[in-house]
Amino acid sequence: MDERNYRSNRQDEEKETNPTENRNPAGNEDSSYYYSYGPFQSVNQEDTASRNGTRQEGNVEITRPDPLKPVPSHYNSEIPEQAGRVSGGSGQGGGQGNNNGNWNYNSRRPRSSVRSLLFSFIAGMLVITVLMYTADRTNMFTPQAALTNNGTESAQGTSSNTGGGNNVTASLLPTGKEDVSSVVKQASPAVVKIETLAKQSSRNGAGQGGANTSDPLYQYFFGGGLGGPSGNQGQEPQQPQASNQLVPMGIGSGFIFDKEGYILTNQHVVQGADVIQVMLENNSKPYEAKLLGSSFDLDLAVLKIEKNSGDKDFPVAPLGNSSNTQVGEWLVAIGNPEGFEHTVTAGVLSAKERTISIPDKETGKTREYSHLLQTDASINPGNSGGPLLNLNGEVIGMNVAVSADAQGIGFAIPSSVISEAVKYLKENKDVPKEPVPFIGASLMNLTPEVAKQMGTDIKEGSVVASTVYQSPAYLADLRAYDIITGANGTPYATSQELIDFIKTQKVGGEVTLNVVRDGKKIDVKVKVGNKNDFNTSQTQQQ
Repeated sequence: MDERNYRSNRQDEEKETNPTENRNPAGNEDSSYYYSYGPFQSVNQEDTASRNGTRQEGNVEITRPDPLKPVPSHYNSEIPEQAGRVSGGSGQGGGQGNNNGNWNYNSRRPRSSVRSLLFSFIAGMLVITVLMYTADRTNMFTPQAALTNNGTESAQGTSSNTGGGNNVTASLLPTGKEDVSSVVKQASPAVVKIETLAKQSSRNGAGQGGANTSDPLYQYFFGGGLGGPSGNQGQEPQQPQASNQLVPMGIGSGFIFDKEGYILTNQHVVQGADVIQVMLENNSKPYEAKLLGSSFDLDLAVLKIEKNSGDKDFPVAPLGNSSNTQVGEWLVAIGNPEGFEHTVTAGVLSAKERTISIPDKETGKTREYSHLLQTDASINPGNSGGPLLNLNGEVIGMNVAVSADAQGIGFAIPSSVISEAVKYLKENKDVPKEPVPFIGASLMNLTPEVAKQMGTDIKEGSVVASTVYQSPAYLADLRAYDIITGANGTPYATSQELIDFIKTQKVGGEVTLNVVRDGKKIDVKVKVGNKNDFNTSQTQQQ
């Protein structure tokens, strides 16, 4: 029911139950005071009648509620129409409402504050800065292996290296008894600079750029030199003039291994020198050294300098055991590359048991290096003869050569070879050579073309080209054009396979070669000899 019916029924009930309660203070009956519900409010009928001119019982005034929150501006066109439709007392669809009092909403959007955004940005940056500083100071993201050894902070470990690519930060190295700086402090005083001089009549030209450019090792690995790739090509070399004037020949390195003044270096550093001068660290006065002994094949030489009156014992770089080094182990090289004294470089042991061959133009011979250590520590002209040290400060190799066609490929003579030879070199004796198994036959592969020319059906094997006079093959009556198909009953398809097998035999032992001669199979017994006992320079022998 609507409000008017509800009010009439309510007044009838009140009149029957309590006629006096509906009176006003003047004692007259007044039906304009009753309860209101929700948005509807009762109005005094007399006031309504006086305004409209007639008494309309049950007229209702709509009281609009205050809006709870602002409504966007695009709602304004819909709100007045909806606000005029007001349901009756029961809340269900009723009559048409009044459109005179539209609801008012604040349609303005709040403005964004530039100051608030700026303060928020600054606050965020401060928080990030504090977090980054805390993480850096507490080493939250730093591996333990990268921290400074022995729990102490190192200035080298916390600062950027701007001195060049060859310097190595000690804190980056694996934990050991010593770091690079300690190794240098211990061994550097024993490293010497070697300058060689020759009479102008005996040596054509002088070293350039602080290195011996006529050194065969320098020419082989770096080129250049007089008449070399970087020299004056196509020009006739100048004839040396007879003179006793000493001219600089080259610069190299070495190290003192005995406190009495014994120095180890490469043979090619002092080869052909008439005068050898040695300079120690922090000492500008050179010592004149005496060459005690040298080995062309091993490329080793021992020098001797004498102490001056009042001098103490010379500093020493002790020899270590290269057999105990492991591939990947950190190593330190000290030398005088290009004349830059006591330059320190570091790298790892890249490989062991390397073999290289370098022809010597001065002697016409070829140096056969074996058992070499390979490292990626920087080695340059002038480093030859310098020590290669482990992190314990022990010499495990002598720097000898580097490949110019690649980066980070340097070689050093292992200390195991040096230790065996040094006692002979100190006494100027010939160093016994390592026995090399050898039969004294020059071999070539049996190819289909060679087999066709020889008229044989054999497809694999080695053909004897020649033999060395009085060699084991010569004495066993091994002949040219013999086809060796195997040894001791085992077939070998190529000459290299046969050579590798012979190298595994002991000098003085005996092998049986399976030979085909003039289409007949025969066995030839050969006693394995020592290659060092024979002259093989004329032909390429096994």
